[in-house]
Amino acid sequence: MAEITEKDVKSIDTYSVKCKSCGGTMVFNPEKQTLYCEHCGNEIDVQKDFDVKENDIKEGFAHAEMWDADEQATYRCGNCGAVVVVNRDEQASLCPFCGTSHIVKEGSFKGLKPQVVIPFQFGADRAGEFSKKWARRRLFAPRKFKKSLSPENMHGVYEPCFTFDSNTVSYYEGRVGEHRTRTVGSGDNKRTETYTVYYRIKGTIEHFFDDIFIATNANFAQEKFWKIQPFDTKKSCVYENKYLSGFVADRYQRDIKDCWEDAKKSMDKRIREFIRDRHNYDVVDYINVRTTHNDVKYKYVLVPVYMMNYRYKNKSYDVYVNGSTGKVGGKTPVSPLRIAIAVLLGAAAVVGLALLFLHSGFLD
Repeated sequence: MAEITEKDVKSIDTYSVKCKSCGGTMVFNPEKQTLYCEHCGNEIDVQKDFDVKENDIKEGFAHAEMWDADEQATYRCGNCGAVVVVNRDEQASLCPFCGTSHIVKEGSFKGLKPQVVIPFQFGADRAGEFSKKWARRRLFAPRKFKKSLSPENMHGVYEPCFTFDSNTVSYYEGRVGEHRTRTVGSGDNKRTETYTVYYRIKGTIEHFFDDIFIATNANFAQEKFWKIQPFDTKKSCVYENKYLSGFVADRYQRDIKDCWEDAKKSMDKRIREFIRDRHNYDVVDYINVRTTHNDVKYKYVLVPVYMMNYRYKNKSYDVYVNGSTGKVGGKTPVSPLRIAIAVLLGAAAVVGLALLFLHSGFLD
């Protein structure tokens, strides 16, 4: 494996890396975590910088580094409107979100440069294997669909997101109730009734939230992040242009203020779960929570996602794979025949149990 020089490192920061042996463009190899020339097989090993910095949210975007126009170019899909970012010397031929070739060069992205990247840890072939295993577990998915999943249709996309850390102190007060029973009446009117005893609660909860991931656009919304989390943050390193070689990056649409509001909502939901776990109750009348956020930090991160878009009976479906852990999410078509068989089997099981009880004398 060739040694890398300071000159090579500088070229990685600014441009796509050219192979010294044949002049071809080198791509990032997830399996070996190297830059690899697909033309002649030459490899370059570049040391990763794991010294990831947290950023004070008070500084916001005021001092954030912008993405140099000489580093990247953007392409817009004419079909679904997605905009992806590639290294300046590369081209995008297919949209990773809808799979069409109606994609045209738009120019450079005048926005923030990523600060952190979680590199892909495996290639498209292995991502295809993960998706096939996932599909085989989808009971109602048609067999034809399961056979159609192919790694050739997998596209590696770095999805942008903000992560937030916060030391929280929450003060709460509320009113909850416990159900109790009592016997009332007498004679023929004697009966048991349920009533609720309410009491007030209050207290303080302190909790540190670390790396709350918030999606930045509609192409890969928050619910998709939830389905394939967590990402392997131990692999996080300082962003360098080399990780984009051979891949594309989705462009962010929402700024840090919007994402921070979503992060606070996510934290508030978790804090309320902590409060409920503290108390015994059957019903909640209300709980008011006032939270103070201290020492808030953020990072602008690119996370690795393999995407596969396919059509089945004129409908579009997608499958996405966490490029650091292999966890799979997505939607599949449903086979009416498989559902009908499941319903019939369920009905047969119910009838069988009823006959068993009948012959056993339990229903006499």
